[in-house]
Amino acid sequence: MKIEIIKCLQDNYSYLIIDESNQDACVIDPSEANPIVDFIKNKKINLKYILNTHHHYDHIGGNLELKKKYNSKVVGFKNDKSRIPGIDILLEDNQVWKANNFEAKIYHIPGHTSGHIAFHFFKENKIFTGDTLFSLGCGKIFEGTYQQMFNSLTKIKKLPKHTKIYCGHEYTLQNSNFCLTYDPKNLKLKDKIIEIKKKLNDNLPTIPSVLADELECNIFLRAKDLKSFSKLRVLKDNSY
Repeated sequence: MKIEIIKCLQDNYSYLIIDESNQDACVIDPSEANPIVDFIKNKKINLKYILNTHHHYDHIGGNLELKKKYNSKVVGFKNDKSRIPGIDILLEDNQVWKANNFEAKIYHIPGHTSGHIAFHFFKENKIFTGDTLFSLGCGKIFEGTYQQMFNSLTKIKKLPKHTKIYCGHEYTLQNSNFCLTYDPKNLKLKDKIIEIKKKLNDNLPTIPSVLADELECNIFLRAKDLKSFSKLRVLKDNSY
């Protein structure tokens, strides 16, 4: 399974997951259609599925155009069926979604939105976390509670440490500054920031991250309890 990272809008990432045995593909969270179409153009890629982690416009904006152009199926959480444009396949928490050669376990991870899910392609050790877990950060709490977000992150923390994390935005450098402010003695974090800056200077994405690094460097994953997590989230919300 090959992953292509496609930049959309200002700082969004969509991901094209390609089965190289037959060129079938899924796209995760297409903010807009044009960058996806541009990438697929002149390639023998069959866009079979559009996978949405949640209903925010910058994750579903390309759904209908891509569905119409490629006759793709839109896949999302069952409780968001009224909020995800063009939805065809309704998913449930802890379901294993199988289609063609694609196989992912679905985790309901509310907090950022009430219907947020992650797609865990467990055989490939890759998880697409949308706006719940970022590299060195986590999503703002819009529709859920601090408890829900804490629980959702705890669920992800339990995955194998070599799991690669693909999130919805390029926020890593900004997040690293916040982590360093409140965890200034973290040498692993300081080393990671050097890597982040090098990638960005080379015009490369900082994604994917690896769960083992996040557990050591991401201050939200290092929070020991709900109280300390909630305090950090409030500080982050008020820092920019």
